[in-house]
Amino acid sequence: MAIRRGMLIKNVAERPLSVRLRTRVIQMAAEEEVLITAEEVRDSVLRENLQIRTIAIVRPATEEEGDTLARELAGKR
Repeated sequence: MAIRRGMLIKNVAERPLSVRLRTRVIQMAAEEEVLITAEEVRDSVLRENLQIRTIAIVRPATEEEGDTLARELAGKR
């Protein structure tokens, strides 16, 4: 079975963007890149933003980036 990974996403809109996922709210400035978890990749709100092209996927997260993000998010809970 394939290992699911997070993604590096980018706000491609010319304005700041707030994405309200099930797990957290992501505030993104114009052109800002943010890491999201593998669970968040499947979020319907994210997918909607991908379809209307306010967000673009830059690349999959590396294993190290995914581990770091998981630790950061766990520390905020």
